[in-house]
Amino acid sequence: MKITILTTGGTIEKTYNERDGSLRNYHTILPEILAGLRLPDLDVSYEQVVFKDSLEMTEHDRQRILRAAQQALPISDAIIILHGTDTMAETGELLNQELVDLQIPIILTGAMRPYKFRDTDALQNVTESLLAARIISPGVYVVMHNQVLRFPGVVKDRENLTFTKR
Repeated sequence: MKITILTTGGTIEKTYNERDGSLRNYHTILPEILAGLRLPDLDVSYEQVVFKDSLEMTEHDRQRILRAAQQALPISDAIIILHGTDTMAETGELLNQELVDLQIPIILTGAMRPYKFRDTDALQNVTESLLAARIISPGVYVVMHNQVLRFPGVVKDRENLTFTKR
């Protein structure tokens, strides 16, 4: 199975800078995550499309994500997008609206806490997304916190720090 992962930054990929105390997107942590998983029959490739907190994403950034997904469609059995949770629903709605007649699943996932934090949800969400890519039907989804939610109508539940359907 061929999976393309598009990285865009967000909390899942933030790292702590000890020098200035900041938490920022410096580089993708995806190779580190994948190195710790046993994926014997997956052919995983990845591309860094945008690399910023999703609150800083512009419409231009979302169009770049859309174009990257369109380019990956013919060569992928599934696409996973690592994305910041604050505006993940906006990107998901755009992909759902623009990518009609999908033949594969497109999954958005992220984390409420960075991968490098002890209490992160990043590894769980990436692992769940990799499994969901094998078994869900074509469409655009958020996969996080033991949930598979299909667009349209997926929203961030800020009170419970997860996602839900409207």
